[in-house]
Amino acid sequence: MKIAVIGGGAAGYFSAITAANNNDNEVHLFEKTSKVLGKVKISGGGRCNVTNVVFNPVKLSKNYPRGERFLKKAFGRFNGEHTVEWFKERGVKIKAEDDGRMFPETDDSQTIIDCLTAEAKKNNVSLHLSREVLKLSPLEDGRIELSFKDQEEIFDKVIVTVGGLPKKESFDWLKKLGHAIEDPVPSLFTFKINHKPLTKLMGLSVNNAKVRVVGEKKLSEEGPLLITHWGLSGPAILRTSAWGARMLYERNYQFEILVSWYNKKSDQELRVFVADQKVALKKKQIKNNNPFELPQRLWDYIIQRLEIPETKLWLDLSKKELNRIVEVLLADKYQVNGTTKFKEEFVTCGGIALTDVDVKTMESKKVKNLHFAGEVLDIDGITGGFNFQAAWTTGYLSGLS
Repeated sequence: MKIAVIGGGAAGYFSAITAANNNDNEVHLFEKTSKVLGKVKISGGGRCNVTNVVFNPVKLSKNYPRGERFLKKAFGRFNGEHTVEWFKERGVKIKAEDDGRMFPETDDSQTIIDCLTAEAKKNNVSLHLSREVLKLSPLEDGRIELSFKDQEEIFDKVIVTVGGLPKKESFDWLKKLGHAIEDPVPSLFTFKINHKPLTKLMGLSVNNAKVRVVGEKKLSEEGPLLITHWGLSGPAILRTSAWGARMLYERNYQFEILVSWYNKKSDQELRVFVADQKVALKKKQIKNNNPFELPQRLWDYIIQRLEIPETKLWLDLSKKELNRIVEVLLADKYQVNGTTKFKEEFVTCGGIALTDVDVKTMESKKVKNLHFAGEVLDIDGITGGFNFQAAWTTGYLSGLS
C-alpha cells in the first residue's frame, strides 16, 4: 500500500513510522519546509516534554480544553504509558519530574529527534523536504491524488499532520472536501501587562500562585507563575489561556486578572495570620521581615504598591494597611492588554471538527482513505506534555489503520 504523510512534525513522524512497520506499506513523508520536528526541538526549553505521568485515559483526557471526549476513547488504545514503553524499546529512557512532566533522561530534545529519525530510516520511510502539497483530490476508485508544484502523484491512503494552522483560510483545501472547520485561535499564550513596576521584576517566579480572570469564576488556575519583561507567564498563566482560549479571543485579549501571590491560606486564615504577625514582629521593620516566604524583590514591590513606608514597624501598621496587605496577597488586580506567544509551547485551538473523524482510525468520515493526526484536529491540551501525547496517540492510530 502506498501511503503519504503530509507534515514532518511529531504526529507526522509517529504516523509514518507506525504505518511503515507493516513491510507491505510504502510510506512517503512530505514536509513543505527544509526542516522537520521543529517543535520537538524547542519544547520544554530544549529538553522535549514527551508526555505526562497521568496515564489513566479518563484522567488524562481531562487535561484537554478541546477534545476530551474524543481523546478518552483514543487514550484507551495508546496513552502515556505506551509512549514511554515505545521509546524505551528503542533505547530512550523517559523520566518523570515532580510536577508530572516527563522528559528523556538525557534532558536533550535531540535524543527524541534522533530516535524518531532513526526509526523512520530503519522502516524505509521516504522523506521529502521542501515538498509542499498544493491540492488533495479524492479519486473514484478510493485513492487520493496529491498535487505538487511540478507533478501529481496518487496514493492509496493519505495522513494529514500539518499541525495547527493560524488562519481559517489555511484549511480551505480540507474544507472543500466537506470537512467542518472550527475557527483556529491561539492557545497557551502569555499575558501582556503594561505595568512597569511589575515588569521590572522580570525573571522572578512564584512557585504556587493562583490566577483568575475577572468575571469568569471557572477560569482559574494554580501553579508556578513567571514575571517577564512584557507581563506574566508560567504554567498558571498558560493553563488559564488554554481553558479560556476562545473566550479571551472574543474579548480581543482585553481583560482583568486577579493574582494570588500567596496561595496557601484562605481569606480568613490569612487575616488571622497577618494579625498574628503584627504581634510577633511588632518592633521589626516590615521591609526586612517578610513572613510570607515570597521572593524579597516581590515583597518590596508589594510594600511599594501599597504605599507603606519601608521603615514602618509591624506594630505600627493600621487595620486598613493590614487589610490591604491581605487583599494584594490574595487578589492583586491587573489589566491584560494583548498576548505574547510562548514559542516553546504555543499551540492552536481549532481545526478539523472531531465529529468528522473516526476516533478508532482517525479516518475522515467525509473522504475515504484520508486520515488526520496531531494539531490539525480540533484538539489542544494544557502545558505539561499533553499536546505531544495527543500527537503520539493520534499519529499511532492513524498509522496503524
